[in-house]
Amino acid sequence: MKAFEILLPLAVIMLLSKLMGLGAHKCGMPAVLGMLVAGILIGLLQYIPWAPLREAFFGEFVTEVLSVLSKIGVVLIMFSAGLGTDLKKLKQTGLAAIVITSLGVIVPMGFGALVTFLFAHFGLISDLGILSHLFYGAILTATSVSVTVAVLKELGKLDSAVGTSIVAAAVIDDVIGIVILSVLTGFSRGGEGGGWDWFDPNAGLVVIKIVVFFVAAIAVGVALRKLFDLMERKAPHNRRVPIISLAACFFYAYFAEKIFGVADITGAYIAGILLGGTLSETPYVESKVDQMGYLIFSPIFFAFIGMSNIQYFAQIDLKFLGFGLAFVAAGLLGKLIGCGLGAKVCKFSLRDSFRVGVGMMVRAEVVLICTERGVAAGLVDAKIYPFVIVIILVSSILTPILLKSSYKKEEKLLSSKQTA
Repeated sequence: MKAFEILLPLAVIMLLSKLMGLGAHKCGMPAVLGMLVAGILIGLLQYIPWAPLREAFFGEFVTEVLSVLSKIGVVLIMFSAGLGTDLKKLKQTGLAAIVITSLGVIVPMGFGALVTFLFAHFGLISDLGILSHLFYGAILTATSVSVTVAVLKELGKLDSAVGTSIVAAAVIDDVIGIVILSVLTGFSRGGEGGGWDWFDPNAGLVVIKIVVFFVAAIAVGVALRKLFDLMERKAPHNRRVPIISLAACFFYAYFAEKIFGVADITGAYIAGILLGGTLSETPYVESKVDQMGYLIFSPIFFAFIGMSNIQYFAQIDLKFLGFGLAFVAAGLLGKLIGCGLGAKVCKFSLRDSFRVGVGMMVRAEVVLICTERGVAAGLVDAKIYPFVIVIILVSSILTPILLKSSYKKEEKLLSSKQTA
C-alpha cells in the first residue's frame, strides 16, 4: 500500500463531514451529528461489491492510518474542552451547580448500571461483571450543553439563574465524568477481565497511580503557567504559545497513559484546564487548537466511528434491541430526573427545575469518547454504538423543542397578565 492512497478517504471524509455538519447545523442540531452521519454513509461503501472501492476506504493500511488520526482527534477535542473550562464560573454558582451536577451524575449512572445489571442477570446480554455495569452507567454521565447554550442565548436567557447553573454544572459534570472514566479504566487494567476484587493489591495500586498522576499534573501545570505568563508578557499572540501548549497536551496525554495508566484523554483534558482559565492567551491558543482539530482531526474521529461501527446497526438482535432502548431511556430520563431534582433541592421553581433537567440532557462527543474507551477496555459491547448515537440524536432534537416550549408558555402567561 502506498502512502498517497490515504488521500482519497481523507478528501471524502472532510468534504462529506463538512456538508453533513452544515446540514445538521441548519436543522438546529450539533455538527457532530452530521459528521457521524457522514461516517455512516461512507461505511455503507463496504457493502458495495466492487472490491477496489472497498479496498480504497477499508483496506488495512487506510484503516490503520484513520485510526491513528482519530486518536489524535479525540485528544485535541478533550484538550480544547479543558481550555474552555471556566473555573471562575464554578466559584460564582457555588452550591447549586455542585448539587445539580452530583445528582446529574449519580442518577443516570445508577440508571445505566441498573439496566445493564438486570439485562445481564436475566441472560439477555453478556454479563461482563460489575465494572462493565458501572462503565455502561458512566457513559450516561456525559453532558454537552452546546445546543442548550445556543437555545438559551437565542431566547436571551443564558445569563438567567437557569442558564448560569446549566453552564457551570456542565463544567463540573465534565470533570467528574473524566475522573470516573479514568478510575474505571484503571481498575479494568488492574485486574483480569471485568471482575473487581476489592482486596486485589492491583486495585489499590491503580488508585495510588491515579492520585499521583493528578498531584504531578497539577505541580507541573503550575510551573507551565509561570512559563506561559512569561512568554505572554514578552511576545503576546506569538505562534510559539499554541505550539508549546499543544506539545504540553501531547506530553500529558502520553505520560498519563504510559506511566500512570490513566486514559490519554484525561491527560489532555487536565492539560487544557491547567493551561486555560486565567491565562490571557487562552482564547488565542483555543482558537488555534480548534482550527487544527476541526479542520481535519475531529471530522476523522467522528466519521471513523460511523465508518467502523456501521455493521452493528445490522447486527442488533431482539435481545440487544430491548437493552439498547432501555439504555436510551435511562440516559434521557437519568439526566432529566437527576439534574431536575438537583435544581428543585436548590429551591428552583418546578418549571425552572424542568428546564435545568432538559438543558443538561443533551449529549455529544464526550459520550462517544466514553463509549469508545469502554469498548477498547473490553467492558462495553460495541453493539451499543447505534444506541449511543440515538441518545445524541434524540436529546439534540428534544432539548431545543422543550426549552423553547417552556419559555413560550411563560411569555404567553406574562402577556395575558399584562393585558388583564
